Amino acid sequence: MLQSLTHPPRRILMTTDAVGGVWRYSLDLARGLATGGDSIMLAGLGPQPSAEQVREARSFATLTWLESPPDWMTRDEIDLEQFPGELKALATAYGADLVHLNAPAQAAKLDLPCPIVAVSHSCVVTWLHAVRDQVVAGDWAWQKDRNRAGFDRAGMVVAPSRSHADMLETCYGPIARLSVVHNGALPGPPVSRREAFVLAAARWWDDGKNAAVLNAAAAITEWPVYAAGPLEGAAGEKACLDHCVSLGSIDHAEARRLMARASIFVSTSIYEPFGLAALEAGLSGTPLVLADIATYREIWDGAAIFFDTRDPHALAACINGLARDADLRRQLGRRAARRARRYSLQAQSATMREIYDRAAMAVAGH
Repeated sequence: MLQSLTHPPRRILMTTDAVGGVWRYSLDLARGLATGGDSIMLAGLGPQPSAEQVREARSFATLTWLESPPDWMTRDEIDLEQFPGELKALATAYGADLVHLNAPAQAAKLDLPCPIVAVSHSCVVTWLHAVRDQVVAGDWAWQKDRNRAGFDRAGMVVAPSRSHADMLETCYGPIARLSVVHNGALPGPPVSRREAFVLAAARWWDDGKNAAVLNAAAAITEWPVYAAGPLEGAAGEKACLDHCVSLGSIDHAEARRLMARASIFVSTSIYEPFGLAALEAGLSGTPLVLADIATYREIWDGAAIFFDTRDPHALAACINGLARDADLRRQLGRRAARRARRYSLQAQSATMREIYDRAAMAVAGH
């Protein structure tokens, strides 16, 4: 990949966490940027990464861990008061040319001379809107204010889909300098032989992943449903998947191998700002059965089967219909693979470099 001709290689400080999709997003994007000549320091918040995560990150980036918690792990805004100073000290020591924040709230009160780009992967406000049709209130109300301050502070704001960008503006009002950059993913392992099982992958303790519908559907499907991902969250949240083959937390490489073996991939998510697991399954040519939500329609319409998010019988009917029709599975797998190739890491990295350029020009203009 050729480095953009508009600037020399940058030193980019990028925040991350080791718990959910932000980790995979930040590593894959950082890898793409590093391939193009940029230097990346990943600054993590929250629970420590595993040894395997550390090894992968340090193969192409510098990795450090901050003392401050991520905003979604605290109920009191005062716990975040040290973050702006902590990040500023790190950015100064690293000589960062640009700071890429993977949570807009992190931009609030941040005093830096370099450009700031904030990416909204998810937030409590949009989660409540999509999953529970509620507005944020009470103990979480400060999060809306802090995110709003972050949107206003950042030089550029990025959403991973038009659907999520629209939801952000529905919940927060107009956001200046808001752009859409779809996520990308690496190609998966080669497919040798498909097996008669269904795969789903998510943090099942999160109500937005809709575990109850998957579990109810699995009770009436002709093929077993394998569910990869944790059943319990850090705050004690739990999901029941007693009709599925629960695999628990598995490493990313094993998840990609399972995607290449599965004959069907399912996502039941009610709330999905992008849906990286569906993209990874699509890259393996695995037929996709997806919840009928705006994000999945935006990315996969015409290349997947959709079902009513609240109806386990509709999901089971989709699975059983595909299980009985090998030709349809092959057709859907080819469609998914073709569509997935639109969302390459090369395309994502190139577009993010354009976003970085615009953020830098805005700072220079001031």
